[in-house]
Amino acid sequence: MPIVLVTGGSRGIGAAVCRLAARDGWDVSVNYTSDASAAAEVVAAVEAAGRRAVAIKADVSDPAEVELLFEETEKALGPIDGLVNSAGITGLVSPLAEARAETIARTMDINVNGTLYCCREAARRMSARGGAIVNLSSAAANLGSPGEFVWYAASKGAVDSLTIGLSKELGPQGIRVNAVAPGLIETDIHASAGAPERVARLVPLVPLGRSGSAEETAEPIVWLLSPAASYVTGSVIRVAGGR
Repeated sequence: MPIVLVTGGSRGIGAAVCRLAARDGWDVSVNYTSDASAAAEVVAAVEAAGRRAVAIKADVSDPAEVELLFEETEKALGPIDGLVNSAGITGLVSPLAEARAETIARTMDINVNGTLYCCREAARRMSARGGAIVNLSSAAANLGSPGEFVWYAASKGAVDSLTIGLSKELGPQGIRVNAVAPGLIETDIHASAGAPERVARLVPLVPLGRSGSAEETAEPIVWLLSPAASYVTGSVIRVAGGR
């Protein structure tokens, strides 16, 4: 059975990916950074669906921890067939002029460097057998997020560039690389950014007239992992209600 490693798999979109991947027959490695109980709940949901699962703590911005994350995944489940880079942060909402250097650096470390490190490790381990990588971008990469977190938008623009370049680099090895760019999605990321009212405030800007769910974002991610997307690579699929 196929095996997928999901970074940031204990919450939000990552947790939804883990559950839906299990529904579709994947065994799942649930990466988390701090909330072991949330990761354990996701593992239980995967196992309830009849699939194997393991929770592994690792900070994706640390290349040594990334290497251990992949090693522990292989020890517990076997070689991976899929990687979903869902770990990401925004930092607190503010204009760039008021943002702390530490906020910008940490966002780049996790969103950009973490995705790069995980993609690098996956490329090393998938090269002999092929596989699929799905990165989490954001509609912010095109919208820019002015007055909120332009550094986050910039980090997701980097993810788009990585996705396009790496798809061309790894295509000859049978490794597909795509991204999904969510828009206004109901997760705890807004409260973490210090703007719990953000979804309600921005809904009027969405042509479909509502926010999206983590599950609605996870569906195309799991599809991109699957053989049904066997001729799709280098794509950034926007899941943003038309915004």
